[in-house]
Amino acid sequence: MKRLRCLWVIGWLCLPLIAQARPPLPAQVALEPAQQQWLDEHRSLRVGLVLQAPYAQFDRRLQQFYGANVELVNALSQNLRLDLTWRGFEDQAALEHALQAGQIDFAPGLAQTPASLRDWLFSDPYMRVPQLVVGMRSGAVAVELEKLTANDRVAVRMPSRLADYLRSNYANLNLQGVPNEREALQLVLGGQAAFAVLDEAQLSRLSRESEFGDLAVVGDIGLPQLLRVGSRRDWPLLAEVLERGLQAIPAKELEQLHQRWLQPKYPRFSESAGFWQNLALLFGMLLLCALATLIWRRRQQRVLERALLAARESLVQRQAREEALRLSQFSIDQSTVGILWVNWDSHIRYANHAAERMLGFAEGALLERPLIDIEPSLGMDRWLELWRRARTGDGADLQFESQCRCFDGSLLPVDLSLSFMRFRDAEYLVVYLTDVTERRRALAALRESEARLKGIAGNVPGLVFRLERDAAAGELEFPYISEGSEALVGYTPAQIQQPDMGLRNLVHPQDRADYHRVQDIALAGDHDWSWQGRILTRAGDQRWADIKATTRRLADGRVVWDGVVWDITAGKQAELALAGSQEQLRELSAHLESVREEEKARIAREVHDELGQMLTVLKLELSMCELAYAELDPGLNERLASMKRLITQLFQLVRDVATALRPPILDAGIASAVEWQARRFEARTHIPCLVQVPENLPPLSDAKATGLFRILQEALTNVMRHAQAHTVQIELVHEGEQLRMTVIDDGAGFAVDAPRPASFGLVGLRERVLMLGGSMSLDSEPGEGTSLSVAIPLKQEKQP
Repeated sequence: MKRLRCLWVIGWLCLPLIAQARPPLPAQVALEPAQQQWLDEHRSLRVGLVLQAPYAQFDRRLQQFYGANVELVNALSQNLRLDLTWRGFEDQAALEHALQAGQIDFAPGLAQTPASLRDWLFSDPYMRVPQLVVGMRSGAVAVELEKLTANDRVAVRMPSRLADYLRSNYANLNLQGVPNEREALQLVLGGQAAFAVLDEAQLSRLSRESEFGDLAVVGDIGLPQLLRVGSRRDWPLLAEVLERGLQAIPAKELEQLHQRWLQPKYPRFSESAGFWQNLALLFGMLLLCALATLIWRRRQQRVLERALLAARESLVQRQAREEALRLSQFSIDQSTVGILWVNWDSHIRYANHAAERMLGFAEGALLERPLIDIEPSLGMDRWLELWRRARTGDGADLQFESQCRCFDGSLLPVDLSLSFMRFRDAEYLVVYLTDVTERRRALAALRESEARLKGIAGNVPGLVFRLERDAAAGELEFPYISEGSEALVGYTPAQIQQPDMGLRNLVHPQDRADYHRVQDIALAGDHDWSWQGRILTRAGDQRWADIKATTRRLADGRVVWDGVVWDITAGKQAELALAGSQEQLRELSAHLESVREEEKARIAREVHDELGQMLTVLKLELSMCELAYAELDPGLNERLASMKRLITQLFQLVRDVATALRPPILDAGIASAVEWQARRFEARTHIPCLVQVPENLPPLSDAKATGLFRILQEALTNVMRHAQAHTVQIELVHEGEQLRMTVIDDGAGFAVDAPRPASFGLVGLRERVLMLGGSMSLDSEPGEGTSLSVAIPLKQEKQP
C-alpha cells in the first residue's frame, strides 16, 4: 500500500509537467477562398533552414532538425496542415542560391534588407532578438554606449552588420574585432575588453556553459534583429497564407518559444566558485573529525593487539607449516602440466587434477592403472628400458612427443617428460604430460599464413622484400623476394638475393648516391625509410620506383625491414610533364608582363611628350589671343582665363596618367621609387609610413625594378583596403646576391591557412615574385598585423 501511495503522489506531481509537455491543438486559420484553394493545391512545401544554433541544428543520431525556427515552422505546419520537406544550409548565401535554383519554397528566421527584397517576400516580424551589452557580473550596472571612453574596449564580431552599426553611430567606442562571439566573451573574462556586444540568441547558446557564469547583461544597444518568414516571390499567395498562419499562432506560444531557445541561462549556484569553496571547507572539517576518530580507534586497536600478541605467536609456526603444505599440494593439483607417479611395474601411484582433467578421467580413476592404458606405445619392455636409463642418469630419450588415449577413446597429442625420484623407501618415475594441441594448431596456422602471405606477395603489382642484417657477419641480406621481381625488373628472386646483387645494384647510377644515403641513415638508426628514384631493368630500360620499408623488431632482438618497390613510372612522367608545363606557362606570363610594362612605358612617353607638347602650343596660342583681343571684350578675357585654367588641369591629368602607366621616378632607381610610393601612400591614406633603404644599391635591371615596384604597389593597396592599420614599415635590404623588400603593418591581420573568398591579390603577388626568380613569405595572425617579405636575385638571368 505504501508503494502504491508513493506512485499516486508522484503521478499527481507530474500532471502539470505532462500537461505542459502535451502539444497544443492546431488552431483554425481563417483563409480567403482564393488562398484556401491555393493551399489545397500546394500542401507539400519545401523549407530551407540556415544551420545556426540556436535557430536551427541537425541531430545526426536522431536524423531530425531542432531549434527555435524548427518549432515555429512546425506550429505553422499544424495550423495550415502542411506536408513539409526540410533542407539545411551552411550559410545565408547557400540558402539564397537554393532559392534561385527553385529548390525551396520558404525559409524562417530571415532579416529583411534592401538587397534581399529582390529575392524574397517577407512576412511581418514574428520575433525580436535584441543586441545586448555583456560585462562582468561583479559590480554590474547599466551601461550607456555614448558615455564609454577610449579606455573601455568593446569586443564585437567583425565583419558584421552589428560592427558597422556601432562604428557609424558610436564614434567614441574603442572596438576590437574578433572572429566569433565566444572569443568576444573570453576577452571580457580575461580582462582584455570591458564589454562585449552580441545578439541574445548567441548569448543564450553560450550562457549555458559554466565558463561564462561570471558574465551578465548590462545594456541594450537599441538595434534589434527582426526575424521574418521569407517566401519565393513568384508565389505571392504563399506569403499571404504564411502571414495568416503566423497571425494564428498565439503570442504566448511565441513568447514561450523565445524564452525556451533565446533567453540567456546562467550556471546554477552549485557551479559557482564560492559554493565549491564552502563545500571544500565542509569536507575539510569532516576530514578532521574522521582523523580524530581514526586516532582514537588506533589507540584502542593497540590495546587489543597487545592482548592478542601472545596467542598469535603461538599459532604462527603451526600456520606456516600448514600453509606451506597446502600451497605445495595446491600447486601440484592445479598445475597445467599433468603429473603421474609411476612405479617400476608401470602402475600409476599418484595423478594430479591436471592429468585427470586432461585425459577426461574422474578423480582417483587413474590410480593403480597400468601406464599402457593411457599411452599404448609404452609397453613393458620399453618402460623398463626407460626406467633403467632414468635410474642410471642416461636421459637421452626421456623427453618425446606422443599421443595419449583419453577416457572417451580419443587421442591427445602431448609432450612426455620422465624424471626419476626417490621418496621415502620407494622409487618412482615422474611422468610430466604437456598438452600440445594448441601448439600444433598454431604451427599449422603459421604455415598456412606463410603460404597465404607468399600468395598475396606474388600477386602484388610490384616487388615485396624483407631486408635483415646477418647477426654473425653484420652484412645485409634479403631472406625473401617476391615473385613480382621478374615482372618489375626482369630478375628472378634468387638473382636479387645474391650477395653481390641486392636492390642497390638496380638503382640508376646517377641516383645511387642518394639511395645509399637514405638507406644507410635508416639502417644505422633502425628507422623506416622511403625513397623515390630511377631503377634499371635487366633489359636496360629506365623506370621510376617508389621504395618504402618499415622497421620491425623480432622476438630475438633482430631488426628486419619489410618493404615494397612500386612502379610509379607513369605517374612520375605525368608529374614531370606537368612541372615543365607550369614552367613554360610561368615563362610565358613573365614575357607577357614584360611586354605589358614596355607598352605602358611607351604609352606614358607618348602621352607625356605628344600631349604635353600640344597642350604647351595651345597654351601659347591662348596667351597670344589674350594679349591681342582681351582688351576689346571683357567677356572674351574671362573666357580665355577659364580656358587657361582648363589647360592647366589637363596638364596635371596628363602627368597623372603618365605616372600611373610608368612612374618616371623608376629611372632614378628602385630606392627612390620606394620612397616616392611611400610618400604618395601617406598623402592618400594619412597612415604614417616608415621607409628604410640602403644608400648604395647594386644596379638592378629595369624589368626587376619595375616588378618590385608593382609588388610594393599591390602590397600597399591591400593594406589600404583590408588591414585597418595605424602604421606601415617598408624596408629594402641588400643580402648577398639578393635584394629583400619587407612590408609590415600593424593592422587586423588574418589567418594565413584559413579559407578565403576567391581573390587573386596574393596569387598575383606570388606569381609576379616567381616570374622574377625570387621567393615570398607571408606571416599574419588575426589582430597581430601582417608581414610580407619578398627576395629577388640581383644576378641578371639569361633570357631564353
